Formats: sequence, C-alpha cells, structure tokens
Amino acid sequence: MYWQIIIFSLLTFVSTFLGGLFAIKYKEKIHQVMAFAAGVLLGVVSFEILPEIIEQVNTYSFNSIDIMIALVLGFFIFHILEKTILIQHCHEEDCAIHKKHPHIGIASAAALIGHSFIDGIGIGLGFQVNIATGMLVATAVISHSFTDGLNSMAFLLNNGNAEKRSKIILLFHALAPILGAASTLLFTLSPYYLTLYLGFFAGFLLYIGASDILPEAHSKESSYKIMALTVLGALFIFVVSRFI
Repeated sequence: MYWQIIIFSLLTFVSTFLGGLFAIKYKEKIHQVMAFAAGVLLGVVSFEILPEIIEQVNTYSFNSIDIMIALVLGFFIFHILEKTILIQHCHEEDCAIHKKHPHIGIASAAALIGHSFIDGIGIGLGFQVNIATGMLVATAVISHSFTDGLNSMAFLLNNGNAEKRSKIILLFHALAPILGAASTLLFTLSPYYLTLYLGFFAGFLLYIGASDILPEAHSKESSYKIMALTVLGALFIFVVSRFI
C-alpha cells in the first residue's frame, strides 16, 4: 500500500507543478488564464466540493447549517483578510486603482496549498480503505492538481509577486499533497471536520472567483472569448469530475 501512496502523490506533484509552469509560460495572456481559472473555481465548487458535502451530510446526518456557517466564514474571512492587507500595505491612491498586493496572492496560494494538503490526505485515506478506492481518489486529485497549480500561480503573478518567489511557492504547493498523504500514517481526520473544511474552502473559492479572478479577467476587455474561457473552465471540471 505504501508504494502506491508514494507513486500517486508524486504524480500529483508533477501535475501541480506543470499547471504552475503553464501559467508562467502564458503570463502575457494572464487575463485569459484568469478567465479560465474563474470557471475552474466555479466548477470545483459546483461539481466537486458541494456534491461531496451533500453526500457527507446525507451519509452521516450532519447538521447542514454547520457546513453553511463554515462556507460563510470562508467567504468573509478571506474578504476581511484581503481588505486588511490592502489597507495596511497600499498607498491610498494605488489601492483605489489597482486593489491588489503581493500578500493577497500569497494568502490565496496558501489556502490552495492547504487544500492540496487535504487532497493528499484523501489519497492516503483512500488507500487505507482499499487499493481500488485509493486509485479512484488519486486519479481525481491528479486530474485537478494541474488547475490547482495554474490557479495558484495566476493568483501570485496577478497580484504582483516576482516570478522567482512564485516558483518557490509553487514548489511548496506541489509538495503539499505528498506531505498530506504521508501524514495519514500518523492520524485520521473525522468526516465531520473534513466536511466543515470543505464548506470553508468552498466559501473561499466563491469569494476569490467572483470578487478577484473574474473581475480581473475582464479588466482589460470584456469579450466573447473571455466569457467562453470562463464557461470552458467550468465545463472542464465537470468533465473531469463526472468522467475521469
């Protein structure tokens, strides 16, 4: 079992890192990348996180209000964090125009790193059930790790982080699922707290997708191409989640 966990977690490393490098290579078209990323975030929430939450609530009879409170907290905590960073680190005239700062990109990437760590835990726990379950979970994680890396790098670059710093953070992001998978040898996470985390993360994704990523994608131009890329991002996650 251990070698399967190692192999599949290493594949998530490669997938995440390739997604980040893709964002760097096409950084001159970052607004198009951001449009696609916004659709990806919507797709992840709609087709992966919320269905998983519903399944957990039905299986364990959790109080759905607890999960929705976690979602709202995820939305507002990042909103407050983002605006606090802007107030503390931006000149008033710059903030009024740009409304972005490197620390915001780092905070966004950090949240995605946490999500990737939980993805790694999912791989490890899946293999603890049986090999077939572990492979199914790992395949799903590897499939969306590419867009995780893409999103992380897009957040960093779009908020003014240097490419060198962004690559270092991308490396930590790519390592996160490996560490998460390894951690399952030491502890287990109860379904209730995992479901609360999923709600919190859904709120975070909804905020950055609607408040940061999508407006930025349209900041230079609003075109049918930009809108089509957003729809394509959501459709991509739908296909991955349903058929891969």
